[in-house]
Amino acid sequence: MANIAAVLHGANDLRVESIPLPEIKENEVLLSMRSVGICGSDLKYWMYGKCGKFTLEKPMIMGHEGSGKVVKLGAGVKNLKIGDRVAIEPGVPCGECRLCKTGRYNLCQSIFFCATPPDDGNLCRFYKHSAEFCFRLPDHVTDDEGAMLEPLAVAVYSCRKGNVGLGTRLLICGAGPVGILTMLVAKQNGATTIVITDVDDTRLALAKSLGADHTIKVMTNDPSKLATEILDTIGDFPDVTIECSGTNFGFSTGIYANSPGGSLVMVGRVPGGEEFPLNLAFTREIDIRGLFRYANCYPTALDLVSKGLINVKSLITHRFTLQETLKAFETAASRDSKAVKVIIQCGKN
Repeated sequence: MANIAAVLHGANDLRVESIPLPEIKENEVLLSMRSVGICGSDLKYWMYGKCGKFTLEKPMIMGHEGSGKVVKLGAGVKNLKIGDRVAIEPGVPCGECRLCKTGRYNLCQSIFFCATPPDDGNLCRFYKHSAEFCFRLPDHVTDDEGAMLEPLAVAVYSCRKGNVGLGTRLLICGAGPVGILTMLVAKQNGATTIVITDVDDTRLALAKSLGADHTIKVMTNDPSKLATEILDTIGDFPDVTIECSGTNFGFSTGIYANSPGGSLVMVGRVPGGEEFPLNLAFTREIDIRGLFRYANCYPTALDLVSKGLINVKSLITHRFTLQETLKAFETAASRDSKAVKVIIQCGKN
């Protein structure tokens, strides 16, 4: 029962080291971790020691896209049994504030969220978590697929925020894992025209192979020119733009390209520091919608995977062991590796 974890001590200082075995509370379970995915936010913490408004102030265990196997139950746990394999929804809210009680628990100001300072993540051998936020995996759903439910939940939430449905013309900025998963969810929702943009040929090719109607490689620094190319490609304004690139360029492109009266959903966190065409957004009555994580999306994400409606395994390009965590992060960050989703399998030596 020795425990090890991938611990970030500062920017570019990631170490695999021994940590204590967690002691569980009444409504928690102890999990033997199986698969953990690397997310863009993980890379930002590793490279810069911060992500958005969150800054690393003490050593932190990495990992928030995870699956595990139950090895110990708290006295009050009724929904799980020892041996169950589960997907881990990484956010555990207080359950008592107004936001929690109205269903918007992702905005709870007291939420615990894996690998978000000051909270530790689950990139370790043994990890404890609230049983309420562990979702049992059917036998035919793999550990890797369980870990992929986290980015898929973001995609489900982004389509809900944009009201993506039958007949929607959709622009997705960014063909990373969340962008491609958003495309797959949108197709399940009935979107009829989907165009996705990126700077990377490999990711655009993957998006095309998985069903994107149009892919556009970004070859300009002028978002208005890219918007014109998008309009020429699909023959009309997109009804909805979902910005997944986390760039100022993507935000501006969404404003220039989007239909008057449409919506622009901000999944990525833009760095800011430059002007945006906001007056154009206002005069077109474009509804700019923020998105923070997700709420009440894991059951839907699990249904989509377990029923074979979305193949999340198609995004997994690399796998590493827990001891190879640093190599896994280097691979995920390297453009040359052509990585899309990197998975760390914690149960393998």
